[in-house]
Amino acid sequence: MKDLKSQASKSTTPGKGGLTPEIQSRIGHQLRAMYDDVVRQGVPDRFAELIKKLDAPGGAPQVEIDGGSNDNNNGRD
Repeated sequence: MKDLKSQASKSTTPGKGGLTPEIQSRIGHQLRAMYDDVVRQGVPDRFAELIKKLDAPGGAPQVEIDGGSNDNNNGRD
């Protein structure tokens, strides 16, 4: 009988660093509301244009792989 009471209290009260199911549910609802708001905002025009440029042939920026001149060489040459 004592074990049943302790199990029931564990499921409704937070343990060390734990959250009750009610708190978890409230956090979940708030996160969904925030996420829905962000999704409704859509992608800003400047980001959409940048994505189009990067997707276009030759739109990817050129990256130097030979380790050419770089100001961040920490004094090493």
